[in-house]
Amino acid sequence: MSTATPRHRTDDGDDERTLHKLGYAQVLFREMGGFSNFAISFTIISILAGCLTSYFIAFNNGGPIAITWGWLLVGAFCVVVALALGEIASAMPTAGALYYWASKLGGPAWGWFTGWFNLVGQIAVTAAIDYGAAIFTTALLNLWFPDVVSTSSSTIFIVYSVILALHLLLNLLGVNLLAKLNSVSAWWHMIGVLVIVGVLIVVPDNHASASFVFTETINNSGFGGTGFGELTFWFVFGIGLLMAQYTITGYDASAHMSEETRGASRAAATGMVMAVAVSVIFGFILLVAITFAVTDVEGTTAAGANAVTFIWTTAVGETWTEFLLLIAVVAQLFCGAASVTSASRMMFAFSRDGAVPGGRIWRKVNRRRVPVSAVIAICVLAWALMLPTLSNAAVGYLVGTSIAVIGLYIAFAIPIYLRLRQGEAFEHGAWTLGKHYRWIGTLAVLWIIIVCILFLMPVSPKGIPGNAEFTWDVVNYAPITVGGALILFGGWYLLSARKWFKGPVREAESDQELESIEKSLR
Repeated sequence: MSTATPRHRTDDGDDERTLHKLGYAQVLFREMGGFSNFAISFTIISILAGCLTSYFIAFNNGGPIAITWGWLLVGAFCVVVALALGEIASAMPTAGALYYWASKLGGPAWGWFTGWFNLVGQIAVTAAIDYGAAIFTTALLNLWFPDVVSTSSSTIFIVYSVILALHLLLNLLGVNLLAKLNSVSAWWHMIGVLVIVGVLIVVPDNHASASFVFTETINNSGFGGTGFGELTFWFVFGIGLLMAQYTITGYDASAHMSEETRGASRAAATGMVMAVAVSVIFGFILLVAITFAVTDVEGTTAAGANAVTFIWTTAVGETWTEFLLLIAVVAQLFCGAASVTSASRMMFAFSRDGAVPGGRIWRKVNRRRVPVSAVIAICVLAWALMLPTLSNAAVGYLVGTSIAVIGLYIAFAIPIYLRLRQGEAFEHGAWTLGKHYRWIGTLAVLWIIIVCILFLMPVSPKGIPGNAEFTWDVVNYAPITVGGALILFGGWYLLSARKWFKGPVREAESDQELESIEKSLR
């Protein structure tokens, strides 16, 4: 008579053997299933966060066509990037993810730069997500308590600080709770989008025309050009793609959570790709509905970061706007919590291999197997990154989104390029692209190069040194910060790290020693 072994137990054994092969002990709890893994990336992408908080970027730089067609363009290429990353995630399912892959496929130097750009991008995207959530939360509180809560930069920053503190506390409670929250979040996002779309279809007395939604162009950048035949307009349209590109990022979370996911070799890749694909579909529906609700173009332009709140208020009134904002704010809070989780796991793994100063502190886990110090560090650094918003909220937020996109996508491009270079010698996991890896990987790298160049460009003529109307208020600081990061990490590597950083380091030489580490934590 035979006895059946529970499926997840078998998967856990396979997962631990794979992790041991990669050189690490199972020190994090493996509590997440496939849906939870999908949910964390879907939550971090958060169409109810990125689309809404950065809607004004596309509206002012390209207009409705940058919002609708721009979304589909970026979405299609992001699916391609996710496919390329998914194949590598399946082969090497570890929390270090991008930097681990780059180290193994190309060597320590590749891993060093990938890891640091990924970590900087993770911190920046966490900051931008929670600051965007603070903008919407403050708008909601202002509607509820207009005599008490203002929408000033200082108020938004106070709300931002409270949100980050909340996310810090949530992330100290263990991965099991976070997995449940992310699963709830996935359904909240999908149902929430349908509810918002339904309200925007039924309640308004007037809607914009289909011609406006799908063919109207707007250019408030100062560069000039609004016609399809004008080269300057397409440059501005490219800048407007930041809305979509910023929204559809952070999906490497599925890979960073692979040490906490059952059946990770398949689940991490599937979670990553499905998170992007589902986000593209639901995001397009949401953006089309919001743009159909635009009835005052000048007012929407003047509203800046509060553009969506303005559109909703003019279309459906304050009562309905409060309801829609509540849906969005809850989704954004889910999103920020998930981003802290992903970023802290990346910092934990990078520290585990000695790349981050004070690594012994950041790699420690508590009795719930949570890297507490890494969680705290991510929240403090994200908070500090948004300090410039106290003097200029719009520019500070733009810088945060640009750094997030550039940092994360550079970190995406490097392992994809290295996998292409390795060719048929690449050792596949359970999920593979087969022969399609060539065109998918090539297209992914080319797209990332294009968007990185675009988001390093000036966002206004007044932000170009030498212009008679030059002002620091509209300068794109991304080239300074990204260039500074490259000089810092490059100089650090050449002067010091190349002598001691050897890439991923095995925690022990044998499976028995790794199992001993695991037993010591039980």
